[in-house]
Amino acid sequence: MASSAPVLPRVKGGAFLTQDCTPADIFTREDLSEQQRMIAKTAEDFVVNEVLPEAEYLEHHKDYVKMRGLLTKAAEIGLTGIDIPEEYGGMELDKMSSVVVTESTARYGAFSNVYNVHSGIGATPITWFGTEAQKKKYLPKIAAAEWVSCYCLTEAHAGSDSRAGRCRADLSADGKFYVLNGEKMWISNGGFADMFIVFAKVGGDKMTGFIIEKSFGGISAGGEEKKMGLHGASTTALVLSDCRVPVENVLGEIGRGHVIAFNCLNIGRLKLGAGAVGGMKQAITHCLRYAKERTTFGKPIASYGLIQHKLAEMAIRCYAAEGIVYRTAGMIDAELEASDHSQPDYIRKGIEEYAAECSICKVVCSEALGYCVDEAVQIYGGYGFHADYPPDRAYRDARINRIFEGTNEINRMLTTNMLLKKGVLGTKGQGLKGLFLYAAGIAATKFGQGLAEQQEVLAGLSEIAFEAFTSETATLRNAKLGSSAQAADITAVHVYDATRRAAAHAENVLAACGASDDQFAAAAKFTTQTPTNTVALRRRIAGRLLDSGRYFV
Repeated sequence: MASSAPVLPRVKGGAFLTQDCTPADIFTREDLSEQQRMIAKTAEDFVVNEVLPEAEYLEHHKDYVKMRGLLTKAAEIGLTGIDIPEEYGGMELDKMSSVVVTESTARYGAFSNVYNVHSGIGATPITWFGTEAQKKKYLPKIAAAEWVSCYCLTEAHAGSDSRAGRCRADLSADGKFYVLNGEKMWISNGGFADMFIVFAKVGGDKMTGFIIEKSFGGISAGGEEKKMGLHGASTTALVLSDCRVPVENVLGEIGRGHVIAFNCLNIGRLKLGAGAVGGMKQAITHCLRYAKERTTFGKPIASYGLIQHKLAEMAIRCYAAEGIVYRTAGMIDAELEASDHSQPDYIRKGIEEYAAECSICKVVCSEALGYCVDEAVQIYGGYGFHADYPPDRAYRDARINRIFEGTNEINRMLTTNMLLKKGVLGTKGQGLKGLFLYAAGIAATKFGQGLAEQQEVLAGLSEIAFEAFTSETATLRNAKLGSSAQAADITAVHVYDATRRAAAHAENVLAACGASDDQFAAAAKFTTQTPTNTVALRRRIAGRLLDSGRYFV
């Protein structure tokens, strides 16, 4: 067990494509300090002992008094104040600690949703953009869960395109209030929140953030939405009808609300990835147990090759997802540690540096979780389709992750755009890194400024970047672990399959660019590899998982 976290070099966002890395240069879950491990254990014990026993009841009764009680208990052991500065009642821990807590709370999706909205996007805008008076007034209440917070950005006609919102704010005649009118949609915690981070357009065109207390009046929640999943969590519309907000409750600058909204999404995407990792681990544990207990034709289904393939692939995807989440959190903490702490926005800027990596974590982890819970249904067979068995809720709760925090389609386009803005073109690399740089160069030459409109090409390039980031991270983590046969086999399968997937995406991108035969041939050189018996590797991986009864590396 590591007694303290390693000191990592400070690297620029997107540098994974252009710089060589050693195992010592990245953070892995095995590097957690003793304090971080204790925080993870505290969160895990809280969820197991306090939250999970109430999960089934909360799913069916929507008892938000009880849900608030759980949030209060979480506050009593410091979980709701991890990211809040000490001077405002929080713990002000590193982002790695925040990540391990998020992973642990994912064991029950509805509570995880309530917790992360309240302590994350319900608090971060004030922490990063609030005035001193706003921080003193609201952050202690959030840290103690005295008031429940929520985040109100989406509207019926403004989801991913948040700037298209129609909710407006007009200054009152006496200049003391902004009067807000409009409607927000899909507000998590909306049914029992005490305060709201709301975005509206001042004068109809200047997108601006506001802190609204329920006691202000003119703000009311609609009925609870009938959702596919997260049944224990509150999700409502929010109606603003001549809601009078004191001018001192403007958050940040007039007309700069989009800066608040977009920056808060970066850390939210990383945390979503961490929560997805927690969900994967739980799904793997359930499936291992069931596969050993369920028998067909006189033997447990765990003995069948196709079931072993599913179990192994679940672990492979979890390993890849876990790797990039902890690597990204490690890069952020290293950047924050080296930053000038006298600058009030050093945390926001430090996280913004890795916006592309946060988007990668969001997409890769949410889709890996989607795969795992879908295969969980399949492994359980008919029982997987039954509401009394674990895959039912896991499957339903997981689906929203590909929509939360910007859809995966939006994040695919953002990833390539953000990486290209880092100035990676013109550099060279090997393997999948080189493939991305080569294909991106051809696409940039072909489309120029019009590349931003070529969604399929941007998405294909992002897929190559995903495979490059996960493969390098898996390889470096394996080397860092040293003697783990499980990690070695998992890494071998992941890198082999990732290379094949990246090659296919590169072919699609080059074809869309009208590439020449010579360019196709040059691209193929980046993905040359020796055929590997992945069947045997997956069987070994599955065998070790079944012996241990849980995900491990």
